Amino acid sequence: MSTRPKCPQFTEGIISFFHSGETLHTYYKVFGKLEGRIREPLVVLHGGPGLVHGYLFPFVDIAIEYEIPVILYDQFGKEPTFWIIDLFLDELVNLLAHLSIEDSFDLVGHSWGGILAAEFAVRRQPAGLHHLVISNSVASSSLREQSNVQLLEDFPEEVKIGITEGMKHPAAYFRAVKEFHSVHGCLTRPVPEEYWYALDQIFGPEGDLTVASAPYVQISAHSIVKNHWPSNASHSMLKRRSIIDRLDLIQVPTLLVNGRNDFVQDFTIQPYFDRIPNVKWVIFEKSSHTPFIEERSRYMKLVADFLTAQ
Repeated sequence: MSTRPKCPQFTEGIISFFHSGETLHTYYKVFGKLEGRIREPLVVLHGGPGLVHGYLFPFVDIAIEYEIPVILYDQFGKEPTFWIIDLFLDELVNLLAHLSIEDSFDLVGHSWGGILAAEFAVRRQPAGLHHLVISNSVASSSLREQSNVQLLEDFPEEVKIGITEGMKHPAAYFRAVKEFHSVHGCLTRPVPEEYWYALDQIFGPEGDLTVASAPYVQISAHSIVKNHWPSNASHSMLKRRSIIDRLDLIQVPTLLVNGRNDFVQDFTIQPYFDRIPNVKWVIFEKSSHTPFIEERSRYMKLVADFLTAQ
């Protein structure tokens, strides 16, 4: 199957969200029809935060080939002080309610989106959630840092320096991030433009430097910064974050996915497998951080089969 996106029909819209006296907005797309559906809709949570949904284009295959409605949306990008996990969870709740699917739905989260999906299952215990897919996502910040340190050892000095110094030197940082992601982010050649576009929204020349300088992004799996804590790091969503001791609270069937060359290495996912009661884990041997691009057909079939299993 081609790695290029198909062009199915979709509906789109903008949802208002009220927070601390402000009106925020969530942009979304629905592939397939929610009315008269025979399967639970699948909501897909993108990475970042600060990325956009476009790089998740292969998920439209599930709507086309398996008749499962698929919902993609762009999460908030706000000032760092707004960036707390519960804000993102409230946004997700607002989306589900707006689309009237809160009583029956499935979730897949990629990278940061996997963290968000797991926290949603643990903190909110949503009665309507039937299946959870945690894709290429770590169980704790310390495991992520350990993985990044290991993998950076194999890169040239300029890449190590560029990543470690972070947004002090944005151009060098972005070059280093792209070098790292060429090995551990996406192995498809050419790398789909949607993938680089998503990273450009944070780290590119026209990227949102407010978002990029936020504490979370400085230590995210996408930015791969090692031991770089800004002065306002106390607001970071991921500083010393771990969900490991709460994973037994995830009661729905859960699928774990990562790639053999992923910067989310096996040991960063192992706690999910050890502690979630009903869990399955699949490693994609020819992939890195984006097996839904690198091994698109197999990934989509795996997810669809998991969602429709009796």
